Amino acid sequence: MGDRSHRRIGKFYQDQVEQILGLLKQHFKTGQLSLDAYLNMCEQLGEDPDPEKMPPTIENYPHEVQVAFFIHQLLPDRWEGMSGHYMGKDMSSLGTLLDVWNVEDKKTVVYFIKHIESNQARQINEEAEQRRKAKSKQSKGQGGINSANIKR
Repeated sequence: MGDRSHRRIGKFYQDQVEQILGLLKQHFKTGQLSLDAYLNMCEQLGEDPDPEKMPPTIENYPHEVQVAFFIHQLLPDRWEGMSGHYMGKDMSSLGTLLDVWNVEDKKTVVYFIKHIESNQARQINEEAEQRRKAKSKQSKGQGGINSANIKR
């Protein structure tokens, strides 16, 4: 019997983790409105805000995930020099930050920091790629100067 209840607790915990990971994906969705923008849009349309469509805020997450967001913000970013590709956070100071801020559940916080980092890196690189494509289309549309057509 004891083993059965342990599985239920494990299942419950896993369901919570999956729900949080889903919120993180939604949080870092490219083109995601901020909560203020969403509420203003609902007000202008005369609609009631739908909690299911509402963008998540830091307050929607458990304490450990909020701590993960905080520590993640403190870590320095790494960028690839030639292409400008975002490579994620530099984790070399992570242990020190966890100690300085007296984080008790380090495993859970690090787990969510890695998920936050991967979602943020994906979002930043998708947005950068969209800007590159838009810039490329814009420069092709302008035509540029063709030196063969210049009168001499």
